[in-house]
Amino acid sequence: MTANSTAPRRAAIIINPAKPVDIDVRGLVSKHCVENGWGETLWFETTKEDPGVGQAKEALAQGADLVIAAGGDGTVRCVAEVLSGSDTPMGLLPLGTGNLLARNLGMDVTDYDGAMAGALTGTERKIDVVRARRSDPDKEQLFLVMAGVGYDATIMADTNEDLKDKVGWLAYVDAGIRNLPGKPVKATIVIDGKTVVQRGVRSVMVGNCGKVQGGLEIFPDAKVDDGLLDVAVLAPHHGKLGWLSVVAGMIGKGRGKDTAVEYFQGKSVEITLEHSDDYQLDGDHEGQGKHVLMTMAPSALTLRM
Repeated sequence: MTANSTAPRRAAIIINPAKPVDIDVRGLVSKHCVENGWGETLWFETTKEDPGVGQAKEALAQGADLVIAAGGDGTVRCVAEVLSGSDTPMGLLPLGTGNLLARNLGMDVTDYDGAMAGALTGTERKIDVVRARRSDPDKEQLFLVMAGVGYDATIMADTNEDLKDKVGWLAYVDAGIRNLPGKPVKATIVIDGKTVVQRGVRSVMVGNCGKVQGGLEIFPDAKVDDGLLDVAVLAPHHGKLGWLSVVAGMIGKGRGKDTAVEYFQGKSVEITLEHSDDYQLDGDHEGQGKHVLMTMAPSALTLRM
């Protein structure tokens, strides 16, 4: 037996210091690590310039046995980008506004003790991730919950951060109402090599999970480990009542003949717009673009919870 084989396991915490929290995160982590026989924790703080990718790489370089993302969905996404495809599991300590991945996985996002205990001693499960490659600019990123171009991304871009800190996800409703008026953009959507849409739309959303802010279920059939992308195309009818057709389509889960909302599933989706529009990944606005190819990476990430 080597001397190294008896060394206690070490967890790395990658924390977003900008998230206001009313708990002593260091104290919480230290307590659980001591109680469960883990060694000294590796601490990394995210920055605006590097929201988690560099820190996750450094955690692996320093030999972390587990990497815990302590923040919102943006922090989780960046950590997952590095851990995806590796054998090192990821834990979740939800500190953000949305915490959409945690909610979709059935976690109680207010139970910090439960989250830490689960990360250190829970069971492991594999979930799908989605790789999104843009050609303008040329960039590949990963997402876990949902990505979108058009109206939903404009909401993310226009959400008031101060309001978000005060009222949480309701700040997205405010931005959504303000941005209801707008023009469609002509889109070509190709799923698994077959063109399924070629017309004016307001939003194309691609999901790996079903639920978004406020518990709204955008993709009723989505499962985080089914190896499939779920696609929703929103194209409200003209006029002031146009968005009611979208709401009706979502309630009916797109099963009617109305084309205000259309649902698709597949392993890859390519979206090409006539002109650039807003783009978001897991609730983070990522600028504008007019082309993205999203491909499913089944069971690529190991979670411990």
